[in-house]
Amino acid sequence: MNNFEYARASDVADAVRLKAGAPDAKFIAGGTNLIDLMKYRVEQPPRLIDISRLPLTTVEETRAGGVRIGALVPNSTLAYHPLIESRYPLLASAILAGASAQLRNMASTGGNLLQRTRCAYFYDVATPCNKRKPGAGCSATEGLNRNHAILGSSAACIATHPSDMCVALAALDATVHVAGTQGERVIAFADFHRLPGDRPDLDNTLQADEIITAIELPAQGFAANYSYLKIRDRLSYAFALVSVAAALARDGDRIAEARLALGGVAHKPWRSEAAESVLRGQTPSPEAFGRAADILLRDAKPYRHNAFKLPLARRAIIRTLTQAANGTPQIQSIKTIR
Repeated sequence: MNNFEYARASDVADAVRLKAGAPDAKFIAGGTNLIDLMKYRVEQPPRLIDISRLPLTTVEETRAGGVRIGALVPNSTLAYHPLIESRYPLLASAILAGASAQLRNMASTGGNLLQRTRCAYFYDVATPCNKRKPGAGCSATEGLNRNHAILGSSAACIATHPSDMCVALAALDATVHVAGTQGERVIAFADFHRLPGDRPDLDNTLQADEIITAIELPAQGFAANYSYLKIRDRLSYAFALVSVAAALARDGDRIAEARLALGGVAHKPWRSEAAESVLRGQTPSPEAFGRAADILLRDAKPYRHNAFKLPLARRAIIRTLTQAANGTPQIQSIKTIR
């Protein structure tokens, strides 16, 4: 690990000031991803700005009927918070599907949004990686790419985003509140993470001096008909090969509203409004769910070792939508798929 300076921010304004004065610095809260990256010399920031004591740890209702989640709320606290468990169980389920209890105790909500890919080539500084060093090349395109993207990739990068929580936030249509030297702004969750294009080193649309202060959820939480299904190589503490967040609002025997997002298949949580719209007004059925899956996956581009993800994702989408429609969500403590 490289030598670095350490500073502790006293409030949000101080954090922004410290970051603006050292653009290459990194914020650190729980450190569950950043410390690993520093140990592997993937990240070598000259300064760490400790934000762990900032007053961003509340979960509270908004005037619009939604919920505002402070950026430093631990993942474990969020998963078991009464407002989240009762009104946004899809988010609670996705959080519990990720990492381990120890990591969830340390990981922050804002940090979860900022975690970087677990691509093995990104972590191996002896191999070329455009995400780590722009212009170096992508080792995964011709290498072992079993865990890599089938959607939204580019010639420069086929890495996937690792978060479970972010897949649920995408489906729930969350927004991200940030603060910087130019003031505060709100970013739609769909616009927060980037596709790789020719700049895979840029994971998101944050400016260099900005800090995440909160995530806001709208009033509609789809608490009755939802499911989060994660398909992985082992039953716990593994990243998704494919994950699906599905949420439905029913009007009798018809689907009034649908939300559908995928994880483990792209550089960001993958959501398709076209796939969601085809479900509106439909009677829940494998055929209707299959049509939505086909739309969601229609631009898929498998690589040498991950073509299995395409049929796997289609089956997972149909299964997760079926669970949501039936009101029988996947229980994360029970690894058998229902």
